[in-house]
Amino acid sequence: MQVCREMEHGNTTSITEFILLGFQTLPELQFFLFLLFLVIYIVTMAGNLLIISLVVADRRLHTPMYLFLGNLSCLETCYSSTILPKMLAGLLTGDRTISFSGCLTQLYFFGFLVGTECFLLSVMSYDRYLAICHPLHYTALMRGRAWLRLAGGSWLGGFLGNGITTLSVSQLTFCGPNAIDHFLCDFVPLIRLSCDDPQLMETVASMLCLVAPFLLTLTSYICIIATILRIPSSRGRQKAFSTCSSHLIVVTIYYGTLLIVYMFPTTDFFRDFKKVLSVAYTVLTPLVNPFIYSLRNKEVKDALRKDPIAFSTMGSSGL
Repeated sequence: MQVCREMEHGNTTSITEFILLGFQTLPELQFFLFLLFLVIYIVTMAGNLLIISLVVADRRLHTPMYLFLGNLSCLETCYSSTILPKMLAGLLTGDRTISFSGCLTQLYFFGFLVGTECFLLSVMSYDRYLAICHPLHYTALMRGRAWLRLAGGSWLGGFLGNGITTLSVSQLTFCGPNAIDHFLCDFVPLIRLSCDDPQLMETVASMLCLVAPFLLTLTSYICIIATILRIPSSRGRQKAFSTCSSHLIVVTIYYGTLLIVYMFPTTDFFRDFKKVLSVAYTVLTPLVNPFIYSLRNKEVKDALRKDPIAFSTMGSSGL
């Protein structure tokens, strides 16, 4: 299969398609992995679409916290659809090739959604910070379209930030090899195939898309925990913590895996471990979010009980 084309200057060749190695080191498990990820994809889509429908249909959930949750579920459906269909096709057919333009397209949407989720989790942390640390001013600060501007800013930040990154990647020269040791066109393994020096780009992108939102989220939770610890009664502390516990679990799982994958150096020892962690934040996080928010959240459970159609959908989907 021809994967290179001659460039105008010299004998240098440029990659026109890539091979996603994925899980090819486990050939005997390919069909099992296909069935596993297919079930995960179906349940992920059903669970997140259920959350979206509940937030839209139930007026009691028309508050900033649940509207942010609806945005997060919408993002997770797009996130899973960017990654899993191509992975499933490769596991089923064995064809792991992807064109250069197709790889850049997947990289753009994947990076856009990762960046947006980082910003959105920061915004949700800020919302919980206002609710716990400044409860008397919360309604005034989040009234009207304030939540919409914050959510829209998260999507816009992911769109613009990753647009610059993807444009920069498209200008790199790829002259071989063309095998990406991953199950998707991720930023770090892709630019490491470049003939150029990608170290500066890798560092800047990690700082903008990961560290800055993480520090905002961390600052919010430091203030939240400090405020909770100052509450005199244990019942009051428990009630305050329950309002942010679901989001804290999601943030811990997401950033815990994401930071290890992108901020730690890739060595032979860490390579396979990082691939496993990549499955955690790209595939499992969108799956578990509906579980965490529905099973730990009283308002969502009440909305499910009062909507028998949605409840039956949740039951048939395994939620």
